[in-house]
Amino acid sequence: MQAISVQQPWAFAIARGGKTVSNQGLPTAYRGPLLVHASMRVDLKACDSPLIQAAGWDPRDPLATIGAVIAVADLAHVCSAGAPGGPCDCGPWSERGAHHYHLANVRALPRPIVALGRPGVWEPKPGLVTEVNAMFAAATAAKATAAANQPS
Repeated sequence: MQAISVQQPWAFAIARGGKTVSNQGLPTAYRGPLLVHASMRVDLKACDSPLIQAAGWDPRDPLATIGAVIAVADLAHVCSAGAPGGPCDCGPWSERGAHHYHLANVRALPRPIVALGRPGVWEPKPGLVTEVNAMFAAATAAKATAAANQPS
């Protein structure tokens, strides 16, 4: 498993708002599960973006935090056509001059996990991956228990 750090409110839009493209400075050959880390930097101008507003940006939401892993997604594809400024069909979330990481199967964490991030694609510490997996397992078990206790 790998990770990327993304500024808020863009990280929130990935976790909660259907943002399926992450704009990155470098391409990667990696494909597979990817932790989405909300970096310590906030793009204040983006908070007023119509796309961010449509994604439901709420600074009071726990996933609007900084310095924490807030979601897991599958890195399915990377489009580099836009990196040199060329046209691509990656949608409204894509920016010219960036590599577009296409994210699928985005799963928001039940609560953020504080962690240090870094630029680019990075390898998280094994303990962080274990904590993320345990959190999803506990949430799945709680849902199964709740479903089993529902009257028919």
